[in-house]
Order: sequence, then C-alpha cells, then structure tokens
Amino acid sequence: MTEQTKVIDQAVKAIADKEGKYLTFSLAGEEYGIGIRKVKEIIGMMPITVVPQTPAYVKGVINLRGKVIPVVDLRIKFAIKATDYTERTCIIVVEIVSAVRTILMGIVVDSVSEVLNIKGNDIEETPSFGTRLNTEFILGMAKVGGSIKILLDIDKVLSVEEIKIVDAAGGK
Repeated sequence: MTEQTKVIDQAVKAIADKEGKYLTFSLAGEEYGIGIRKVKEIIGMMPITVVPQTPAYVKGVINLRGKVIPVVDLRIKFAIKATDYTERTCIIVVEIVSAVRTILMGIVVDSVSEVLNIKGNDIEETPSFGTRLNTEFILGMAKVGGSIKILLDIDKVLSVEEIKIVDAAGGK
C-alpha cells in the first residue's frame, strides 16, 4: 500500500469514527453536539451547591439520586457572556473519560434541541484558526440542513488539570 493510500484510508476512518448520533444543544444562539453515548441523562435546573475556591466555570455540585455530581457552565468555560437561567436551561449529565478515571459531570446549556444522526460525509474538519487557538476539543463541523453544528469531544473540553479540579469539587 502506498503512503498516499494510507493517508486517504486514515482520513476516511477518521470521518467514519465521527459519524453517529449526537445530542444537540444551544449556547448563546449557536448549536453544539455531543456524541449520544457520552450522555447519561438530561435534567432540568436544580439547586447547585457552590464549592468555594473553584474556577468560575465550575458552578458547584448537585445531588442526583444520592450521587454528588460536579456541574460546569459551558457558557463560562467557552468565554461566552453569562446569562440568567430560563425554564429551558438544563443540565446534561455526561460521562468524561480522563487519564485517571471516568467521572460523571453536569454541563449547563441554554437548551437541548434534538438527537441527530449525522453522516460522516456531513462532518468537516475543524478549520484552522491559527496556532494560538486551542480547538482540540472540537471533533468537527457538521453541516445539517443549511446550518452548522459544532461537534464537541466532551472528554477534551476540560484539560487534565481542569478535570482534576472538577473531580475534586465533586468530592472524589
């Protein structure tokens, strides 16, 4: 097999790996998606207990059926202007696989949209915005019905150090 064929095969495999079902949600009018296998449940807003001396994006922890789960506000994490929560604001409980272990974490989003089955050929690579911008957590850009959905690799939205902070906020 030639080197060029290997490169093409790897590119085809990378696109096929991204194909699948995504839960889409809204943040500040933009649409994002997370692989459905990472989503454990969607819950309405509930009281969040603030944990002192955590970064601003860590809203605190919730008690979900006896489990203490850390909650991160994606608006703040993505440096999007914070806004008041509405009746559509919700928490998506996701499973994060870190270098150390797997943790459950809640992410606050403006609203949940729908579950979409996105084909590999509808997903484009993340555009290069220059060397200083970290886009490692973006799986790709999905073209769906004339709009773009930003597909997230939820395992990479937080750095290893940030995951340790969030995990510690959850009391682990």
